[in-house]
Amino acid sequence: MTKLIPWRSLLFLPANNQKFIDKAHTREADGYILDLEDSIPMAHKETTRANLIAAAKVVAKKGADTLVRINASLRLAIRDLEAVVDPQICAIIIPKVSSAAHIQLIAQSIDEIEQEKQMPQGYTRLIAQIEHVDAMSKLDEIATSSPRLMAMTMGTEDLSLSIGMEPTTEALIGPCQQLIMACRRANITPMGFPASIADFSDPTQFQVAAELANKIGFSGAPCVHPMQVKILNQVFMPTEEQVKQANELIQSFQQQYEQGTGATNFANKMIDLPVVQRAENLLKRLNR
Repeated sequence: MTKLIPWRSLLFLPANNQKFIDKAHTREADGYILDLEDSIPMAHKETTRANLIAAAKVVAKKGADTLVRINASLRLAIRDLEAVVDPQICAIIIPKVSSAAHIQLIAQSIDEIEQEKQMPQGYTRLIAQIEHVDAMSKLDEIATSSPRLMAMTMGTEDLSLSIGMEPTTEALIGPCQQLIMACRRANITPMGFPASIADFSDPTQFQVAAELANKIGFSGAPCVHPMQVKILNQVFMPTEEQVKQANELIQSFQQQYEQGTGATNFANKMIDLPVVQRAENLLKRLNR
């Protein structure tokens, strides 16, 4: 079983937008991703990078975690890492991951920076963002590329463009399932949902996509709008009824198991060990 990471929702924030940064703690996300990549014009990257740790302290003032998405360009990424590898930043999202070597190069750079800054080795974790069709055949090697790698997610807009498809649920469900299975094989966490991350115009449609994400095995997701945060927090947390049923199911199975029965009946369904383990996994989400 993959160890659950503590995030149901991760809200992207342009790292140079002070208004968004100041209000972030009111959005109730589990974590905030300060973005140095797509949302920052080239002319503003250096200043934004220099101010990022101060911004991280602001968004985390109610206890949420702070992450950073660095630039895809290696030249810019190294500059980003030198500025943002810091105790204030718990994880770094690497965009447009193309191979295991890509992750390893970033991880080796972080090794050196953490040592220079006298940080605990391994403190800074990594999340790989898959955004091109060429990376899809390498998901397993990417997922096992570094002990720092804790999760993978999917850049649905860029991936869809590279495949030549629309970023719809019907089109994305297959790639998402491939990513989820690679994560499970590597014992890291899959994050995301099978829909366009850029479209926040329809909360009902987003709720459907988030619920499907939960059903197919995602554990949480990044998002770009505060409206999406509330939905993700709700979807990726078990309801009271689900918790009640899980506890009753586990108790019923244990009672029967002690009497020598390996499979039993609960609520008109056959209950055996895989069903019990699924209920136990659901309960573990309460401790995130």
